[in-house]
Amino acid sequence: MQNAPLWSPSKAQIEATNLHQFGQLAAQQSGQILDDYAALWRWSTESPEAFWSLLWDFGKVIGTKGERVLLDGDKMPGARWFPDASLNFAENLLRRSDSGDALVFWGEDRVKQHFSWAELNAEVSRCQQALKQAGVVAGDRVAGYLPNMPQTVIAMLATTSLGAVWSSASPDFGVEGVLDRFGQIEPKVMFCVDGYYYNGKLVDCRAKNAQVSSKIPSLLTTVEIPYIESGAPENGILTWQQFVAPFSTQALEFTPTAFNHPLYIMFSSGTTGVPKCIVHSAGGTLLQHLKEHLLHTDVKVDDRLFYFTTCGWMMWNWLVSGLAAEATLLLYDGSPFAGNKQLIFDLAQAERMTHLGTSAKFIEAAMKFGLQPMKSHNLQNLRALLSTGSPLSPESYDYIYSEIKEDMLLASISGGTDIVSCFALGCPTRPVYRGQLQCRGLGMAVDVFDDEGQPVRGDKGELVCTRPFPSMPIGFWNDEDGSRYKSAYFERFDNIWCHGDFVEITAEDGLIIYGRSDAVLNPGGVRIGTAEIYRQVEQIDEVLESIVIGQQWQNDVRVVLFVKLREGVVLDADLVNRIKAQIRSKTTPRHVPAKVISVADIPRTKSGKLVELAVRDVVHGRVVKNQEALANPEALKLFENLPDLQH
Repeated sequence: MQNAPLWSPSKAQIEATNLHQFGQLAAQQSGQILDDYAALWRWSTESPEAFWSLLWDFGKVIGTKGERVLLDGDKMPGARWFPDASLNFAENLLRRSDSGDALVFWGEDRVKQHFSWAELNAEVSRCQQALKQAGVVAGDRVAGYLPNMPQTVIAMLATTSLGAVWSSASPDFGVEGVLDRFGQIEPKVMFCVDGYYYNGKLVDCRAKNAQVSSKIPSLLTTVEIPYIESGAPENGILTWQQFVAPFSTQALEFTPTAFNHPLYIMFSSGTTGVPKCIVHSAGGTLLQHLKEHLLHTDVKVDDRLFYFTTCGWMMWNWLVSGLAAEATLLLYDGSPFAGNKQLIFDLAQAERMTHLGTSAKFIEAAMKFGLQPMKSHNLQNLRALLSTGSPLSPESYDYIYSEIKEDMLLASISGGTDIVSCFALGCPTRPVYRGQLQCRGLGMAVDVFDDEGQPVRGDKGELVCTRPFPSMPIGFWNDEDGSRYKSAYFERFDNIWCHGDFVEITAEDGLIIYGRSDAVLNPGGVRIGTAEIYRQVEQIDEVLESIVIGQQWQNDVRVVLFVKLREGVVLDADLVNRIKAQIRSKTTPRHVPAKVISVADIPRTKSGKLVELAVRDVVHGRVVKNQEALANPEALKLFENLPDLQH
């Protein structure tokens, strides 16, 4: 490992950070010497009540904190944070009402909009009244089948202002993918869009909207936002204007909720069936995001915060919390490489972006395209570049500092939908080392365990968290006894959160992530469950069975689908195209396999389960253990040294 830092903050830069200021307050309060990040992190994990209470004050949370910070702090799950607190999530994001920019929106190169804080409050007020009129009360669910656009933020804030629960999916999801998600949570209202732009093309969503709306019995109202101006919706669907037209702007009302009140329902990747519905709390999400924005990302008032994300990814939820730090949100919907491939950097220059968030795949693509923003764009306002979704390659670190900007924080961050936040992320007071995430998050007792549950250093192991934290899920939807929740994170090690990432803590106290520990696919950093693909392939008559894996390929993962065909059927170009079209139309373009390969048999366990991990190991030349558990271990030979996987 190369130990010379690629970037180090100056003394002046360090002293100007929110993190430095917070560290001084923590030292005064605790009476301890907290003169570097390592000491502050230790204090934050060893004294969680003091840390999270100080963070509440530092983040100027609007609400009543109460006397108690943590009950049953030795239990995971089971710990209870701020049991006497009362707050409203939306109120904390709408703490301003002036003429400064709250939202800036670019829809590829077609649409540009600005909303001031005053305008944002006014629009949320009208939407809040409309939701009330539609019968939405605290605890009800409201769904967004939407792009990353201002009305999505407005609808979420209006929903959560009432103490109702928001859940979203991006409009590139097919009908079945949406029904698998929203069908479980029974929303009263759904917001959707008439269409969207992607890479210069117009995609009409009206037929999908009508299908989804008709197949969710709980829906009382469906509202369609005109984005591509495709004409009036049908089937009783209201336009956004019709929904809010009866209402004039009034002072917003905020329904107080408990700290642990449901805020968001987010969805797992659906590896073993329909996606799990993960419920996150209002207080836990707010406090965790304030910590990550203010301290780890150094977001300040009027900073201009951007993340390239869809509404089907937790980074959207993370981005919108930037309003609580009084930052301007820069929203973008469309292809990141539309037009001249420079649109994201055009946005950064034109809108004076201070924080650019994206994926490792975007950075790699920009490098391959030969983009040189340092030469082509003025990025003088940019202080931080954030990357997540998959591990950022060491070569991408080099590219960022040589071709994008020399003097800025590069924060490779990692967490997940499961915690709606990060376990490891950036630190504006620490150096950046090539290929490493800078630090473990404050208040997150992150460690690396070997198979026996013992901490390891300088070796790879399981990423775990050994103590509770506020953004742990409340639980899973419709998991009354908590058994599914417990089995998802706490089955491997008792009373320890096991995240499923394969990682290493470095000599510099950073982290290197080597990928997921399980069979979840991860092309371009987007987690995809194999079951979502199987459900579609099963509908192709010529296919008897299939198995899908992620193959490591060119610093990324590509999806490879193996199919066992009916006797006499040949896998020709037409069949491959039909398989891909079925997957694309019913799920998302990310689910579409890069390779479809015919095999004579597919290995299964004696109980009939597919063995994705075993197939993946064979494809990568690794030895498969425990073959005696297979009903047909000889089938593994069919996946060795396949020529189609060499290019």
